[in-house]
Amino acid sequence: MSDAIATYERRRNGIPAGRRASGPLSKRIVTNPWLWVFLVFTALYAACLGWQYDVTTRPIQVPGGEIDAMNFSAIRQAAGLAWPTLAFWIVLYLALDRFRPQRPLFWWLALGWGAAVSTAASMVINTWAASMLGVAGDGDPVQAARAAVFSAPFVEEATKASVLFLIAIAVRYQLVSKVTGVVLGGLSAAGFAFTENIIYYARVIVFSSMQIGAGDPEEALAEIVRLRGLLLAFGHPLFTTMTAIGVIVAVRTHSKVVRVLAPLAGYLAAALLHMMFNFFASQPIEQSRWAYFFLALPLLLAVAFYVGRQLFGEGRRLRTRLADYVRVGWLPETDAEVAGRWWLRFRAGLVALTYGWGTFVATLRLQRALTELGYLRDAMVRGIVDAAGDRRARELIDRVEGLRGTAIDDPRGKRLNLPRLGRFRPRRRRRVAETQPFAPVNSPSAPVGSYSPVDPRWGPPS
Repeated sequence: MSDAIATYERRRNGIPAGRRASGPLSKRIVTNPWLWVFLVFTALYAACLGWQYDVTTRPIQVPGGEIDAMNFSAIRQAAGLAWPTLAFWIVLYLALDRFRPQRPLFWWLALGWGAAVSTAASMVINTWAASMLGVAGDGDPVQAARAAVFSAPFVEEATKASVLFLIAIAVRYQLVSKVTGVVLGGLSAAGFAFTENIIYYARVIVFSSMQIGAGDPEEALAEIVRLRGLLLAFGHPLFTTMTAIGVIVAVRTHSKVVRVLAPLAGYLAAALLHMMFNFFASQPIEQSRWAYFFLALPLLLAVAFYVGRQLFGEGRRLRTRLADYVRVGWLPETDAEVAGRWWLRFRAGLVALTYGWGTFVATLRLQRALTELGYLRDAMVRGIVDAAGDRRARELIDRVEGLRGTAIDDPRGKRLNLPRLGRFRPRRRRRVAETQPFAPVNSPSAPVGSYSPVDPRWGPPS
């Protein structure tokens, strides 16, 4: 097979070319397409956040004139109250993405998309939908809840999940499990909730400080922070998880019907849950409390249990698929066992770290190569990747064999290479006669019979 045909087959299956750019480091950095993706999307996120800041800080027009809107001080205080919830979700999702972690760029794309692009698009579309439903300016709370229940869920779930479709189109080969989709979708939802919480908190800060009859401003702010930042913080990540699961099911299947229906079913499930959530949130607290304990929390526990099962199932899948290469003699049996158990992978990395930076990097590369090999075999069994995957599999096996001499492939039976601290012994001072001169033995000026503390053949001075 010629190089042109092989490259075409790889591109059609989404398999990376496997060739590294040559030349100096500066040239490789500039010619890396992911650098420009990062710069372009970062500029887009900054523009969207700047536009939202300009819109939310404009004075609000009222029949008698205008009133002050949010200001920089309120937004800064609101951001300080909203960031702990965002930090919790980031740590949780990055901890889940353990078998085949995505590029940090994809984490940034998903998080920034939800925090900037999704919120900006939802703000525009929700405002237009509210005006079409006739709720703008009428002051009726029943009609005001209509947009939050019937239009906002579909708009927000579509904007949050759109980044998943973009990533799937660009690198569908790297979306290997439902856990991967949950992580990317959850980061997008966490970013959306972060920006939304800042807006809600800032509005409460400004309104309670301007209206005398609003009550205690600190108590009102603490109540909404407790509600949105703690009790209902799982809302947006839970909804987007449904769409993410549908997207990954579509990517990891050979059926064209499932590829169309799975994302649609996930999106409709997310919108339906969002509608129910907004409906009960618009009701009085006494009436919505039972829905929180008997509907929301059981659903959250069910999704958490499902994701946990998927996480352990990924380990079994890796062990099963790598066992195919073990049976033909291309890999030792220990590779399938270590690559399919996350605690052995962590232990191998910890042991390698004590042997030096080179061993640690080689161990991480070895684990990533084995993980990609296992998921590649799974894709070939499912019919997602054709015979072009055989050539990539041989490249990965060669890479594993090349790293085996430096990396820690099996940490069982290996101890941490920590420096040993010997028993403290006081240093003894050696007495030397001050009256008798001495010189080194090898010195030509040393007299016969002179004492040298270096050579043990000479005794103490007489």
